[in-house]
Amino acid sequence: MTRVLVITGASVGPRMSGPAIRASAMARVLAADGHDVTLLTTGSLAEGWSPAGYAVASIGPTDRRAFARFHAAAEVVVFQGHATEQFPALARSRTVLVADAYDPMHLEMLEHGRSAHRATWDLLVDDRVRLLNQQLALADLVLAASPRQRQLYLGQLAALGRVSPQTYRDDPHLERLIALAPFGLDAEPPAASDTPRLRGAHPAVPDDARILVWGGGVYDWFDPLTLIRAVHGLSQRRPQVRLVFLGTVTPGLEPRGIVRDAIELARELGALDRSVVFNEGWIPFDERGAYYAEADAAVSTHHDHLETEFSFRTRILDYLWAGLPMVVTEGDHFADLVRERELGVVVPAGDAAALEEALERILFDEQFASRAAARVAAVREEFVWERTLEPLRALAREPRLAADAAASGRAALGRRARSLVRPPVPLGLRRRIRDGLFYARRGALSEVSRRWKSRRRP
Repeated sequence: MTRVLVITGASVGPRMSGPAIRASAMARVLAADGHDVTLLTTGSLAEGWSPAGYAVASIGPTDRRAFARFHAAAEVVVFQGHATEQFPALARSRTVLVADAYDPMHLEMLEHGRSAHRATWDLLVDDRVRLLNQQLALADLVLAASPRQRQLYLGQLAALGRVSPQTYRDDPHLERLIALAPFGLDAEPPAASDTPRLRGAHPAVPDDARILVWGGGVYDWFDPLTLIRAVHGLSQRRPQVRLVFLGTVTPGLEPRGIVRDAIELARELGALDRSVVFNEGWIPFDERGAYYAEADAAVSTHHDHLETEFSFRTRILDYLWAGLPMVVTEGDHFADLVRERELGVVVPAGDAAALEEALERILFDEQFASRAAARVAAVREEFVWERTLEPLRALAREPRLAADAAASGRAALGRRARSLVRPPVPLGLRRRIRDGLFYARRGALSEVSRRWKSRRRP
């Protein structure tokens, strides 16, 4: 049994965002393996929420004294988000550290911060780069969500000095340093509720509606506007179509940003609460399956940019979980999966005509949709949490430091990363002195002698 601390900055309870869902799944799976697990949030903890199998706790993001107690009790710490800047003790920790880097936060901020003042945008991106570099420089294991992300992080790890003889010697594929651990899903697929949630229950969704569901929130890097135009166009000849956005409008608060723009566009087109429906509030996590069970297909559309290339759209996993055929925009990891495994239709970014055609096919070509749904059900088994989190489960079974951390200590990794951004020492006497001191400190005096003699050889 290993004592594991899982840290998230997201609020945990019946209603959870992606980071909290992932962190709680880690806690649940590790606890089922027999480990002593605590899920610690620096966000809010729903009153009375007490999952079976593991402990939950909440502390403030600057409460370092409280954190020290949890840290001291752990043998493995799994963190995501801002944990290392909230709790600097992690940078000196002798505990095994796992960086859950499934969200490339620096690339996400390129889009998320676009609407801010230019100086603020610069600062937000710079802060995320520093934070992610620190986490990659310190971690004993980095978890990436897709092969594309792994390649991205391998480049960063190399620049930080982590792809080194120490980490490479006994692990030439670096699987002990950086592993694939995609976002997962529950093994049991959702079942329809005895109480309808959409069809016939929502005033804008009749019993005979063909329901297209948008799971999750609407953020700046998504493209709901092209989707709304495509759905509106389709509804002119297919009046049964309904696009339902789940959880985009918070009751009592005015919608802002891209959510506001999407609602305004739907209103201008005359589609609001007709062919396009915005569900109010966030659906409780444990109830979301009932909504998916009533849908006929699912959709996710985004813009074409760098964030897309390395993203991992967690809502697609809900679509897999629910067995829904889908229409997605090309350019990311899941678009490749949908195309290669024939799970639906992949369309170009920003192409309303192609999107409208794809939506009609997925909603009204029953043979095509049925074949796609059958393939979705087969692929679903590859993404259950117990499989996707296997690298973390293996580390919990046999905790170990990264090879370079074990050899030189955690603090030395940070110093090495900082040293690599300084200009190289120029060739000449200073370089020879530097090299000589380097070998001497490592007891390699024979190498100092060999290099000196080689230099003097005519």
